This record gives sequence, C-alpha cells and structure tokens, in this order.
Amino acid sequence: MTETPQAEQANPDPKDASRSRSLAAKASALMAAGTIVSRVLGFVRTSLLAVAIGSTALVADVFETANTIPNVIYMLLAGGVFNVVLVPQIIKQAKKADRGADYTSRLITLAALLIGAFTIAITLLAAPIIDGLTLNWAGPKLALGTAFALWTLPQIFFYGMYAVIGQVLNAHGRFGAYMWAPVANNIIAIGFILFYIVMFGPYVVMPDTQQFSEWTTTHTIVLAGGHTLGILVQAVVLLWPLKRLGLGLKPKFGWKGMGLRHTGRLAGFTIVTMMVGNISNLMINRLVTGATEARSQLDDPFEQAAIPGLQALNIGQLITVLPHSVFVLSIATVLFNHLARSMQDEDLETARRTTGSGLRTFAVPMMISVVGIIVLAPTVARLFASTADTAIVSAHAIAQILLILALGMPLRSAHFYLLRVFYAAENAMIPMVVQVGAAALSLSLAYGIAPLVPPETLAHLIALVFTVVHVFQLALTHMLVKRVYGDYGVKAVISTYVRTGWAAIAAGIFGFALLYPLGGYTGGWAMSSIPNAVIACGLAGTVMVAVYLVACRIFDVTELQQFLNPITNRLKRKTNTE
Repeated sequence: MTETPQAEQANPDPKDASRSRSLAAKASALMAAGTIVSRVLGFVRTSLLAVAIGSTALVADVFETANTIPNVIYMLLAGGVFNVVLVPQIIKQAKKADRGADYTSRLITLAALLIGAFTIAITLLAAPIIDGLTLNWAGPKLALGTAFALWTLPQIFFYGMYAVIGQVLNAHGRFGAYMWAPVANNIIAIGFILFYIVMFGPYVVMPDTQQFSEWTTTHTIVLAGGHTLGILVQAVVLLWPLKRLGLGLKPKFGWKGMGLRHTGRLAGFTIVTMMVGNISNLMINRLVTGATEARSQLDDPFEQAAIPGLQALNIGQLITVLPHSVFVLSIATVLFNHLARSMQDEDLETARRTTGSGLRTFAVPMMISVVGIIVLAPTVARLFASTADTAIVSAHAIAQILLILALGMPLRSAHFYLLRVFYAAENAMIPMVVQVGAAALSLSLAYGIAPLVPPETLAHLIALVFTVVHVFQLALTHMLVKRVYGDYGVKAVISTYVRTGWAAIAAGIFGFALLYPLGGYTGGWAMSSIPNAVIACGLAGTVMVAVYLVACRIFDVTELQQFLNPITNRLKRKTNTE
C-alpha cells in the first residue's frame, strides 16, 4: 500500500515524528503507571472489603448492588459522551486564539448543571431503583439496599465532573492527572474500610437474620459514605492541573454558538449507545441478584459460600479488566488523539497504520494476562475471599467466574479500540449499532437461558454470556472498520496474537508447574491465607513473565520491543542522569 500525500505532509520532519512518538510513549507510560497504582490499591480495597463484609455473602451482594448503580449510571449519562465525543471538539477549540477557554468554561458550567440536576433526581428515586434492579428480594434486603443507595448515588455528580475535567486535560495533552486521581479515591476508601474493621471487626459466618439484626446506621455511613467521599476527592484533585492549563476558566452561562448542535448530534448517538449498553448491564445485574436470594434459602454456610453472586461477578470483572485498564486504555487514550487528528486531516493511511499498530501492541500484555489469570485463578481469587472459615470455598466460587471471563479479555480490548476508530472520525452511529446489537444479544441470551438453569448458577451464566458477546462485538466491529476505512493490517494483527499466544502458553506451563505443589488448586498452603496467596501469586507470576519474555524472543514477537520501549527509554534516561 503506497503512502498518501496527506500522510507525507503530516510528518514532514522525521525528527518531529520521532519526538511525537517519544511524547506519546511517555504519556502512555505515565498513564499506565497511574493506572497500575490505582488498580493495585483497588485490589487492596476490594480484598479489605471482603474481609469486612465477605465476598459470597449477603451484605456484600447488597452493598455491591447499591454501589454499582452510580458507576453504571455515570457511564450511561456521561462516560461515552465525554470520553469520545468531547475530545475531538475540545481539540478543535484549542486551535483558537483563546486556546478554547471560552468554550471550555461554558462546557464545564453546562455539565455541572445537567449532571447535578440528574444526580438529585436519581437520589430521590433510590427506593424504587433498588426495588426494580433486584430479583425476588425480601423487605430487609430492599431496606438495606436503599440505605446504601442514598449514600452512594451522589457519586454520580462527582464521577461526571471527573470525566468532564479529565477529558479537557486529555485534549490538552495532560494525560497523567486523569489516571492518577483514582489513587486518592482508593486511599480514602481503604482508610474507611480499615476504620470499619477496627470498629466492628472482620466478617464472620453468621445467619442472614443475624447480619440484619446487628447492622446499624453507623455501619452504613462508614462503609457507603467513605466510598462516596473517595469519589468526591477523585474529582476535586483534578482542579489543580486544570488551573495549571492557564485558560482562566470560570463559570459561564449562555451556550448559543458553541456548536452544541453538531456535538449534540454526535452525543445523541453516543447517549443511545451508552443508555442501551448500561441499561442492559443493570438488567443483567438484576438477574444475578437472584443468586443472592437462592443462597439465602440454604442453611449450610459452606454451601452458601460456594454460590457466587453479584459481588463475586464484579470481582471477576475487576480482575479481568485490569490488563485492559493498565495497558490498553492508557495506550489507546494517546492513540485516540492521533486517530482524531488523522481523521480531521483525512489521512486514512496514517489512521489505518495507527489502528493496526495499536492492536499488535495490545497483544503483548493481553495474551500473557489471559493465560496468567487462568493459571492463577484460585490463588488470585483467594485474595478477595475474606478471612472467614469459608474463604477457600468462596475463592473457588470466584475462580470459576474468572476462568469464564478470562477467555473474552483480548476480544473486549480489540473491540474497544476498533470502535475508537469511528469515534475519532466523529462517527457515533456505527458504535451505537454495534452496542445495541450486543445489548440485545446479551439480554436475549441471559433472560432466555436463565429460567433453564438453577438460580445458584446465574453468575456463571452471565459470565459466559459476556464472553460470547465479546466474540460478536469484535467480529462485527472488525467487518465494519475494514469496510469503511480499509484493511488495517489484519493478517499482521492475527499473526501477532498467535505468536504471543504460544509464548503465553509456554509461560503458563511453568506457572502451573510451580503453583500446583504449593496447593494453589487444592486449598493447600497457597490458599490457606491472603498473605500466602500474595506470595504464591508473586512467585508464579514472576516466573511466568520471565518465561514469556524469553518465549516472545523465540517466537519473534517484534512488537514486544515496541511495547517495552517506554520502560527501557525511561531506564536509559535515568541511568544517563545518574
């Protein structure tokens, strides 16, 4: 394929191109570092939460139901619009003499008013929302869920403002703060959970009725209020880097002439996309809550702990989304700006090259992550299974969910990135079609099969549905990207995933051989406590990464160096400085 004139003009100076790649690599590394720290702290938070209220336990599922709603509604209201529609618009406005200051001031003001009004309305509807999003729950569960929701739903406003301000920073090339802000959130949440454990003690196995009788308003305030305070701080810490942009932002009213009609048209498709996708998620979560009720019908605490519910499903998603968040999201955020500029310049050759290069780079971390999670599933799950007598049983229940979700990890990341090609071209209609199709398939499979399986297996069913739908999304998105923008080097992308896949399997064999004698699959030493599980995961994980790096060299995975360049360049600069 020959180089187009536009592509030649886009980077006339090789030094400028090299500098641009260096800055992109530095930004990706900075964001990845922030995401890693945040996710590690998120794992600590989730593990401590299991210590405090259990993992496959009643209160854990009730709290997870309420605390998940703000995340889903935030994505429905703001996530897609702010992340993929506003960035190209802000980049355009930044080219003006005022660097987009007037546009940005009015945009933030409008967002604060709309999200604030929506948050108040949703919070007032806490009781009917909990009632509508749970399946067969009795009065005490609904009452506790509503109490949690009243404290957690205000998070919607702070999530929304975090998203708006974060995308303003991203559009101006300040990527780090947006990825590092959740660190503050997790630190505060961890502090409150530790305070909860000190005040009330760790979770112990007890009948549901006893849990409800011993639960007080103070329990709710410390647990749910602490999480909301963390989200508030996450948004507030972005105000400092926003001020350092030097735009002189201030509240401004009057939105005529901002181009909101054009933005609104794009946002309309995206709102429909997010609405369909996230309403689908809420309805699927509702289905999973049926497992909580099924657990309540059992008397044996070990039988109860063996049934994964919403908390276990969300833990599985938290773990399997980590590689996507750390590697794919950080790289894709930077590449999205390059894609947007290429599309604005009508430089399709560069856009195709950026698309293929991104997918090949993602293969390096994703394939070892898939095999790593499969090999380490029971031991990793033990980190989030509490300290109660039923912890090992809970760990195996979570591990079952992990195994199913892990299979869809690379498919989800590839589909996510391919959709960004359309958003970069300000084409939000095709992503809407893909998301609506995926949501329809998810709900059809979930609600069609659910009556045919035991209620205690509902979390397993939903995990399997998620994986099947990722296959559908990737296949459809690939066909659409290729049809609209041409071949982005599909053969090279598949070749990279095959080679990294073989390298990951080789690493997995070594990891299994090390973990099995340690009792990582049989409830032995590696699963006997959380500290032991940490040590076992660290040992096996280190061996697997080392073998993977060697195997990638053997299988000629040239993309490995491209992925490692930000790290090696940083180490070289540090060595030269010293």
